[in-house]
Order: sequence, then C-alpha cells, then structure tokens
Amino acid sequence: MDRRIIDETFICQCVSDTLDGLRDGLSHYSGPSRAAVIYALTPDAPLNICDPQHLLDGHETKFKQLYLEDNSWRRRPVMKAGKCGFSQMYPEKNLELAGLISYGGRSGTLFYQMWFTEHHPDMCSVGPTERWLEHAAWRLSHDVANEKELYTGISGSFLREYATHAVRDHIIDEMNLHLGWDSHIRVYQILDAVLGISKTLEEGAWPRGELVFIEPSLIKKLDFLAGFKTSEQPMLEHFKHVRKLLMAVENSDLGLVSDGRSILGICSGKPSGFYISADFRGRHGFLKINGNSFCSFSDGGFKSSTHQARLVQVEESLLESDMDTEVQMSLFKILSSLVHHAERHKHGCTLVIDLNPEPVFIAGQSLDNPIDLTRIDFLNLAKSLSKVDGALQIGIDLHLHGFACLLDGRTIPGEDRARGARYNSALRFSAEHSGIIVVVVSSDRPVSVIQEGVEISAQCQWNPVSSCSFNPETLQSWIDQQLGR
Repeated sequence: MDRRIIDETFICQCVSDTLDGLRDGLSHYSGPSRAAVIYALTPDAPLNICDPQHLLDGHETKFKQLYLEDNSWRRRPVMKAGKCGFSQMYPEKNLELAGLISYGGRSGTLFYQMWFTEHHPDMCSVGPTERWLEHAAWRLSHDVANEKELYTGISGSFLREYATHAVRDHIIDEMNLHLGWDSHIRVYQILDAVLGISKTLEEGAWPRGELVFIEPSLIKKLDFLAGFKTSEQPMLEHFKHVRKLLMAVENSDLGLVSDGRSILGICSGKPSGFYISADFRGRHGFLKINGNSFCSFSDGGFKSSTHQARLVQVEESLLESDMDTEVQMSLFKILSSLVHHAERHKHGCTLVIDLNPEPVFIAGQSLDNPIDLTRIDFLNLAKSLSKVDGALQIGIDLHLHGFACLLDGRTIPGEDRARGARYNSALRFSAEHSGIIVVVVSSDRPVSVIQEGVEISAQCQWNPVSSCSFNPETLQSWIDQQLGR
C-alpha cells in the first residue's frame, strides 16, 4: 500500500469510528469517559491528534517534550509496511500521565498510535482498560490495512461491547505471567458462570460468598475441607446448583473451588500460587487475581468500579482550605470511614463538615463535650449515631459536635424534588452558611458532595459529543494553539 496516496478522508473515518466506539464502551464500563488518540501513518509523517472532548488539555508541555523535542519514538523498530504487517504490533505502554490511562502500538500499516482515556478515581485496576486501548490500536491498524474498498466500519461497534473481552484479555495476560502459555483454564466459561450466578437469587437473596478457580494442574496442592466425588461434582454451568452451594461459604473464610468446569469442593484460606476468584457480595461482586480486585460485576455486566463513594471533591475542598496537611488527611480518613460504613450497611446519612474556626450552631442533639473521632471507639460510636435521622456535625478539630442535626434554610434554585428531604435540606443549608461541606449518603444513590448550595460532585467538566465524525489536526498546531502561540 502506497502511503503517499492514502485517502485522508478514509483514515479520518477509521479514526472517528474507532474513537466513538471506544469512548461509548468505556463509558458503560467506567462511567462517562472520554477518549483521544495521537498517531503517525509513517515514520516521517507528522503526528496527528484527535481529541474531540479535550481530554488531553493540560498535557501540552509533556507532549511537546515526548514527541516534538525528542524524536526517539521515530527511531524505534520499523515493521515491514503493508497488509501483512497489520496483525504484528509492537506495544507502546502506558505513558503514566496524571489522570490518564494510555496504551498503543506500531504496526506495518500504522507506524505509531497512542490511545488515551480517563483514569477514574474509583477503578479497581487499569488492566482491563489498557487491554481495551490496546485492542483499539489493533482494530485501527486492521482497518487501515483493509483500505477503503473493504472497510466495514465494524470496529466501533465491536469496541462498544468489549467489556467481557477486556476482562478476559487481562486475565490471560496475568495467567501467562504466572503459569506460562500452557494453561487449561477456560476464561470465557468462568466469566459466563460468574455473571450467571450473580443474577441467580436463592430464596429471594442475592449471592454471597467466594468462588475460587484453580488451574487443574495445581488442584492436588489444595487441602480440601470437603471434596466432592468426581461423579457428583456440580457443573459450573448449572448456575442454580452453584448458587445453592455458595450458601455454605457465605460470611466465612471458606470458598468453593472450581477447575473452571465443575465444583470440586470447599477449602479454607487462600490457595498458594495463581488463582482467580469471584467474591459475591449481594447485588455486586468483585473478580480477583491472587486476592487483588481488578474489576467488579453487577447488573449482568462487568464494571471497573470499586463500588465505594468517590470523595475526590471532598479531598480537593479540604486541600484548598487553610488547615494543616496532617489535619486534612486525618479529617478525610474519618469522613471516608463514616461514608463507607453507611454504604456497606445500606443506610442513608448526612455529614456536615464545618471548616469554620468556631462551629456554626445547628439545631439538633448537641454534645457537652465533643467526641474525639481520632479514637477508634468514638469513631465507631459516630458510625452508629449516623443512623439516627439528621446530620452529624464534624469540626476541623476532628471532633463530633452534634448529631441528629436539622439542616434548614430558604428554598434555592437547583433543588431536585426527586432527591428527597435529606438532599434538598443540604442544598439549602450550605447555601446560607460559608465554610460548610455537606456529604449526603443515600441508600440507593451515589454519594453527593454539596457546597454553597451546589452539588459539586455532579458538576460536569465536559459535554458529550453527538457527532461520530471528527477532524484530526497535527500535534504541532494543537500544541501551538493550546499554549497560545
């Protein structure tokens, strides 16, 4: 294929379709996500950038250093050009840029490409997302190799539905590192079973307990508390039967053991060596490798979420205050502990973080002697008090000054009647009092962080793009424009 006469409109369409499918798929996996790409068709071609939602803003100086002032990326191994080289790819690993996940590669049909998306603060692991970006690079290389006449436009659609494949690819990579290439675990079968069991209720209850998957060659190293006869081992695909057996290991350190095909028995403790486990926790659960979570599952699909509140806005507000750094960290740990306790126990609560030198007066159950929340016994007491109707008032002295506090105030624009009294009272109260941050934990909604009458956790920094046809520009012109030259 002669790169000099390549159809730029065709390349633009390939990039646009891939980018649109990638950001749509990642948005379902990790929440609203943006995506961008930097690429060069040939070793001597200019770098192009396609960033329709301004994901890469703020990284101009770094890109200038990496790509414009240093040409070492152009001198790396050059693969044989042509269609035969599209399936051979040298990987280009994560650039480790703040707030971003990146991954790309180079092939015979596309000399260099680097894909980017957001590193959400509540991700279990970046591994599956990196595999997603890696596959986007492979798909684009494949499409460019096919040329315009054979282009099907299927890459975008495939990337939209790539979640299960990304999880599988991450597991395979980790398994190859630990076990080599000769493993007999069938990962897709395991993933299908995990999702099937997660949706199977038993006597109206969602599944809880741990299901551990072991490489067949390592089974003999396990010490079973209860082993099942080979002729009576339940098949993994019989979700209802496995769901019933999970009840035997619920709320314990026991686990069902499977070789990926059937249930072999029950073991205690954690296996030595490589293993995959599914930790069922009711409506959601976590997939783990050697005990470390790398993704979660809920509602019949895989997600990147840790299923814990994202308190980034609280942390940022504390950092902007005049408090000592050590006090900021201690206060954030107290708040996180209270919020996560409420989440785990499925009850709503409201926390008023009072940053004023003297705490404001709030009607409610005040305390003669504020409670020191740096003490674990008093912190546990505060967790119990958070169940009482009303808010907890916490000061910058790291003490609890009151509970069952009633937050009142005049009506303000932006109230949401669908959110209930706890949420709207927080809006009104914070609008009338400076130096106040209110954290609202609902039993059935994400955590809300409110300041000065506005939910700062809901503020969107970018707008979705309805078009799926984008116009790349050269990296040089983009950097010049961004830096105001």
